Amino acid sequence: MKTSRLAFVTIGQTPRIDLVPEMVSEIVAGREGNPPEIVEFGVLDGLSGADLDALRAEPGEHSFATRLADGSEIVTSKDRTEERLNQLLQDIDSKGFDLIVLLCTGTKIEPLAHTLVVEAQRIVDSTVEALAQSARNLGVILPLERQVADFAERHVFSRKAKAVAASPYAGDDMAARAAALADCDLIVMHCMGYSAAMLEAVRTSVGAPVLLSRRLVAGVVRQMV
Repeated sequence: MKTSRLAFVTIGQTPRIDLVPEMVSEIVAGREGNPPEIVEFGVLDGLSGADLDALRAEPGEHSFATRLADGSEIVTSKDRTEERLNQLLQDIDSKGFDLIVLLCTGTKIEPLAHTLVVEAQRIVDSTVEALAQSARNLGVILPLERQVADFAERHVFSRKAKAVAASPYAGDDMAARAAALADCDLIVMHCMGYSAAMLEAVRTSVGAPVLLSRRLVAGVVRQMV
């Protein structure tokens, strides 16, 4: 059986030891045959301190929260990060991968010529929208307070979502932040940085089903390799 070659692409720096191993475990759990070959690519890989500073989000600018290789958080400009992301994807598209997996739930990308792309944002938003049709109150957990203000502009659902901020990279108390969503009957942790442990912390403070973005994406990849 052919071994699948997957490109995992983060808007931060690699290796994403906080994210990729957990996703791969979900993808290969209980499966027979060769595990997929995973190659990681980071939009911010190899950049100097000055280069990173040039990508940091300005006040009022749409932003991403992501992880540097040393584990620290960086908040980058959405527009400037996506420009670099699309350049990186065009390069990866020529390297013969079977699948490209985007590790961000807020990106917009340009079509590629050769490689199928798993877009985390489309998977997460489409799943949430399908389930939210029967939800009275939809809750969303985001990395940054500034993203709470512009969530409705960047992610359009048929019903208004109640959003709170809790960074997966800055040591925020997930259970405490999620307590504000106790009246919701469906909650999505809308960032690939949120882990299974963070999911369990949220579940301790809410009585509703909680969706973890990385698990939704891993479930799709599992069916494709």
